[in-house]
Amino acid sequence: MASDLEEHLGRSSESPKKRVGKPRGNRWIIEWVVVLVVALGLAVGLRTFVIQTYSIPSVSMVPTLKVGDRILVDKLSYHMHAVHRGDVLVFATPPKEVPILMVKDLVKRVIGLPGETISSGPHGEVLINGKVIDQPWLTASARANPGPPIRTQTIAKDDVFMMGDNRGLSDDSRDYGPVPESLIVGRALFGFWPLSRIHLL
Repeated sequence: MASDLEEHLGRSSESPKKRVGKPRGNRWIIEWVVVLVVALGLAVGLRTFVIQTYSIPSVSMVPTLKVGDRILVDKLSYHMHAVHRGDVLVFATPPKEVPILMVKDLVKRVIGLPGETISSGPHGEVLINGKVIDQPWLTASARANPGPPIRTQTIAKDDVFMMGDNRGLSDDSRDYGPVPESLIVGRALFGFWPLSRIHLL
């Protein structure tokens, strides 16, 4: 009887160990693969729909942005509100633009909005509906060398008039016309590289 009880207790004391067991050798590999796949999916989703980085290809936005600067672009905000004058945008190269640099996307500043009449003043000022607009982003050099004038025109619905801050050396809507909002990739939020030039846009 005692031996039967001892044998029963012995089996009972071993059973928890048998129930717990050791994790399978490949289980941690599977868990890490799942984590990596989820992280990759989030990264691709963010890049596709929310944020993306771009490199500046030309001098058209100097000194605000220099060649080689890298910027962070918000691709989501214009799905929630309208474009504003003064915003720096990334947009797909318009069909009428001559692809000198063979770049897919361009970076310029919004100057004219849908429905507005835009033109140039006698000294290169920008007139919206006949009134000179304030452009605090322009340097004295850009004001002194405004580049070609703006042909008087009314901006169509769903288009925006884009210009570079380096007016004398910028191919922009003066050359290829207003840009359809459908070509807008997103709004440039800030420059993050090089570190010495981190700044909001």
